Amino acid sequence: MNSYQQGVPYHDTHSKVIGYLLWIFGFTGSHRFYYGKPITGTIWFFTLGLLGIGWLIDLFLIPSMDREADMRFQSGRIDYNIAWILLTFLGIFGVHRLYQGKWITAIIYFFTGGLFLVGVLYDFWTLNGQISEANARNR
Repeated sequence: MNSYQQGVPYHDTHSKVIGYLLWIFGFTGSHRFYYGKPITGTIWFFTLGLLGIGWLIDLFLIPSMDREADMRFQSGRIDYNIAWILLTFLGIFGVHRLYQGKWITAIIYFFTGGLFLVGVLYDFWTLNGQISEANARNR
């Protein structure tokens, strides 16, 4: 793909493969959080993917969600895919925060179970923005 898409700089920040792997658990909204859609991710979480209907529709929407995320977020030193995998599977231990260089909060997450899961939920809502800001600062 070109470095520019419709006049907008293109950065491959997110992966369709990771998106589809998270889609398998899509009734929890994980793929929507990954692509920077926390409101609908939360709705999917509480309604089991709109009772499975929205989850099935998302199978076809992932390529467009991937393109939108690639255009919206800054690429750089911190890789979105690694951070999201760490958050998804090791979030309560703060490993994703350690990866971002946030040592103090990583230690706090480790000893408090991700701030009693509230911190993990916060990171599901904000991880893309946290990474995008850090990557923009490091440019």
